[in-house]
Amino acid sequence: MTATSPPVPPEVPEPSTHPRTADGRVEPSPGAIEPHGRYVNADLRPVPLAERRWTTYNFAALWIGMAHNIPSWTLASGLVALGMDWKQAVFTIALANVVVLGPMLLTGHAGPKYGIPFPVLARASFGLRGANLPALIRAAVACCWFGIQTWIGGQGIYILLGKITGGSWADAAVIGGYPWTLWLCFLAFWALELAIIHRGMETLRRFENWAAPFVLIGAVVLLIWMAGKAGGLGPLLDQPGTLGWDRDFWPVFFPSLMGMIGFWATLSLNIPDFTRFGAGQRAQIWGQTLGLPTTMTAFALLSVFVTSGSQAVYGAPIWDPVALAGKTDNVFGLVFALVTVLIATISVNIAANVVSPAYDLAHLAPRFLTFRRGALITGVVGVLILPWKLTATPELYIFLWLGVVGGLLGAVAGILIADYWIVRRTLLDLADLYRPDGRYWYAHGWNWRAVAAFGVGGLLAVGGSYSQPGKGPFPADGLVPVLKPLADYGWAVGLTASLLLYTLLMLPTARAHRRPATRTAGPH
Repeated sequence: MTATSPPVPPEVPEPSTHPRTADGRVEPSPGAIEPHGRYVNADLRPVPLAERRWTTYNFAALWIGMAHNIPSWTLASGLVALGMDWKQAVFTIALANVVVLGPMLLTGHAGPKYGIPFPVLARASFGLRGANLPALIRAAVACCWFGIQTWIGGQGIYILLGKITGGSWADAAVIGGYPWTLWLCFLAFWALELAIIHRGMETLRRFENWAAPFVLIGAVVLLIWMAGKAGGLGPLLDQPGTLGWDRDFWPVFFPSLMGMIGFWATLSLNIPDFTRFGAGQRAQIWGQTLGLPTTMTAFALLSVFVTSGSQAVYGAPIWDPVALAGKTDNVFGLVFALVTVLIATISVNIAANVVSPAYDLAHLAPRFLTFRRGALITGVVGVLILPWKLTATPELYIFLWLGVVGGLLGAVAGILIADYWIVRRTLLDLADLYRPDGRYWYAHGWNWRAVAAFGVGGLLAVGGSYSQPGKGPFPADGLVPVLKPLADYGWAVGLTASLLLYTLLMLPTARAHRRPATRTAGPH
């Protein structure tokens, strides 16, 4: 028995020192958590019950705002390029988002109940120090995504402004391989994003509330405009795919499904960063259920319909909505498209790629790093990773970074779900999550069981990573050839393996972890 699980009378069912509401939401007792210290600051503390007021609409608007972005629009195009017809592509996207909704709701449960962000929730399983491992992995992914999305958004602004201002904009002097006007758009867009997030989560909530319907209207306007020019939706909907529904389809379907799941797998970890502001479980459950799978499916359908119209009008499908909007000569239409692209990209980038690393970096050094400082670091790192180079080499981006990290994030998700739902049955001691003399200190701040489960799950998920000859950084037979058959299912393999192993390792002490801790002196 470790110091984290001291023997206590079995008749005590759970910690009872913190006030709780009728619906089970918990708030720390006054003075139970120090305002500042090695493991706490104002941004990591539980959100007071009075400030947990996000409603179903707020969560649905959050997902609508995040789902309506340029990469989401082009998801279906990649599947059609692999040989699927439009029905198969939309089905794959819809199923993937239903699947990823499950872990999203499971990890999100701790947010409204305890008011804690993702890195603090990870302390229950990894330990107060060990939680930095999953937090920094998640932060690294978000920083890369932030840089990529900012570059894509800057490119969109550059293209549309070029149409509005004329040829001199695009013919500007080249610096570092790109026109200085493109750099200007990128840096201006970057600064605007950081200015919004600097104002805090309440500003983000308000921004998402009106950004979501605005972007949705913009996408529908694009559909109406294209349908009017095409005189219909074009021939794409009538064209069969090359795979059919037989044995040629399934080898493409399952890796594609994992890829579509991986698109939002990062949010399945840090969704407590948002749900901690929820007015209750009903708000986060219904908000996410109504917002994520429905929006992503509808957006996939919308992109297919608009692209089919572009094929009829221009003779070839145009999957990039920015390039398509640039086809119009109407100045008002270009300005409307510019504003829509701007809002859509800001909406997803701030919510999905700044909030998480801001909390994660604050968790690394709570005494020195606040949420706002973490957001600023995220913005700087997002530039330093040179996103224009990362997106210019898809083999490096897809096979080395996105594929490997996706599998590792699945392993973390499995541990979080196993710990919170199976080992602890949703019972946490809020005070102990912030002090090094409590049950979550484990061995010098690390829970070796979580690290072991993460190592095994991560190895099984990414150990078989492979590339086609000459098209990626991995050997054709896989890093570990015997694991190659698992590589196409990396996220699912990582999640399942780590969940099962962590549960097995924690089973001998599971009951003790659900009891109140005996306060003993410990390191400070």
